[in-house]
Amino acid sequence: MLQTTTPTVEGHPIKEYKGIVSAQSIIGANVLKDFMAGMRDFFGGRSKAYEKVYRQAKEDALRELAEEAVKLGGNAIVGVRLDFESAGTGGMLMVAASGTAVVI
Repeated sequence: MLQTTTPTVEGHPIKEYKGIVSAQSIIGANVLKDFMAGMRDFFGGRSKAYEKVYRQAKEDALRELAEEAVKLGGNAIVGVRLDFESAGTGGMLMVAASGTAVVI
């Protein structure tokens, strides 16, 4: 399913707006990842472990967003927005996705 952050899809007029769709993915990072991320904060550098967790949460949220659009009868999603947050304590990571399901 086509998903775009833009409000339109070039060359594909929107025939019908189906409605707003949203999805969330919350993933916990384990203690070892938290420790290693803390070491990266201290010494500098990127945390590949956290990047992988965020990437997985993003993919899960976008997949669920597409599933919600299909339920409404859409075949594309425009105006996709992603928000990344830490949730609760203990390294919970959340990605929220939203957009408008459409038929193109």
